Amino acid sequence: MSFRLKLTVSFVALTLAGAAFAQSSAGKPERIRGEIVSFSGSTLQVHRRSGDTVTVEMKDSTALNAVKAIQLSDIKPGSYVGTAATPGPDGKLTAKEVLVFPEAARGTGEGHYAWDLGANSSMTNANVDTVVEGTSGRDLKLSYKGGTNTINVPTNVPVVTLIPATRDDLTAGKKVFVVATPGKSGSYDGIFVVVEKDGAAPPM
Repeated sequence: MSFRLKLTVSFVALTLAGAAFAQSSAGKPERIRGEIVSFSGSTLQVHRRSGDTVTVEMKDSTALNAVKAIQLSDIKPGSYVGTAATPGPDGKLTAKEVLVFPEAARGTGEGHYAWDLGANSSMTNANVDTVVEGTSGRDLKLSYKGGTNTINVPTNVPVVTLIPATRDDLTAGKKVFVVATPGKSGSYDGIFVVVEKDGAAPPM
């Protein structure tokens, strides 16, 4: 990976930690999940899962990446991951998705906190200490500053990593995950965008 691409991936990962984890309120970053309606000039129209369509202005500083699907077996002890999870009936956390960060982004958003990918969901960004084979996937023992978690990752859960993308990838019908701040007249200013590519949609 070139130095420039490494910087791009690292920047997006760090933005994900610093911006996406903020509580949604006026002037603070919000997470937008949906499908591209159109992209023209610097204006991105996104139909949100909630049903409304919003306008996101793509600035020169807006970072843009895609995700690449990888295998659950690619997660090794020493990997640095971010995983959204929900508790099962027994209280054990079960992953809804896993993002394996590029090594340049190790330490991004480290910790365990509430997330908005379903009821009672949480996000854990942490180092993988051990990987244990189970009957329903793999158990990841994760450690972060201040705590540890064990999360079960079923075999059907999306596992992805970040790769660079270009504005040519912003075509109608593609799934996107956007972090943006409220702008003028109800529009948003994009901080970064993760776009579907080669059939791999952003699961976060």
